[in-house]
Amino acid sequence: MRLAIALLLIFISLSAYGQVDLNTPFQDCNIKGSITLYDYQAKKWTYSNVNDSHLATLPASTFKIINTLIALETGAVADENEVIKWPGETDTVKYGYRPDIYHDMNLREAFQKSAGWVYVELAKKIGKAKYKDLLTKSNYGNADVSIQDPDFWNFGNFAISPASQIEVLIGVYEETLPFSKRSFKILKDIMIEEQTDSHTLRAKTGWTRDGGKDTGWWVGYVEKEDNVYFFATRLIKDRNTPNPDFGSCRKEITRSVFRQLDVL
Repeated sequence: MRLAIALLLIFISLSAYGQVDLNTPFQDCNIKGSITLYDYQAKKWTYSNVNDSHLATLPASTFKIINTLIALETGAVADENEVIKWPGETDTVKYGYRPDIYHDMNLREAFQKSAGWVYVELAKKIGKAKYKDLLTKSNYGNADVSIQDPDFWNFGNFAISPASQIEVLIGVYEETLPFSKRSFKILKDIMIEEQTDSHTLRAKTGWTRDGGKDTGWWVGYVEKEDNVYFFATRLIKDRNTPNPDFGSCRKEITRSVFRQLDVL
């Protein structure tokens, strides 16, 4: 019965867009995963895999979206231009070697370059109690920040599903999450990845290697004159299975689907 309902949901969501091929982009990348979409005006969900869409995993650097709001709201950082001092070292085993981010930088650059060390330093100032409170109020994932590591979004039991990512993004767009107008304005500005005469794309990537798996994300939303389209794409593979296109496929798959929908 549950399978029949899931299949019906997929049929209904796909029929809203006509013939949309959600599987070939994943096959072209030789990767497993899912893309979840939400059409704001039509209030329609589209799933390439409805079960995967509701499976929660670590958010990795997509957490920088709500983390930016929390850092601003708690005063851990004053604004997007405040410079955070480079602590002088980082765990390259955990995070990889990225010399381009190992220097003092402001919040805007940290978000756009996905400099994890900046947000780890801010997390130390914010504290787990404030995180737990604001994540619970925002209905963000399971709000499990119990791991003894300030970087709980890349390691541990903290988790959120693609569908829940979109629900949080809707809260960002509508500004209904428990944060100030000022914080939303700053976040929305630094989230801009692409802006043309026809659309504005706000988004964030993520990639964690915890648990012997590569979990890669791209989440965000596209604002057009007459509608807003939310998306959460997540790819998962075993770390022992090489795929040099894993990082780029997060965006390639999403853009392929949006091209079919004439969104991008």
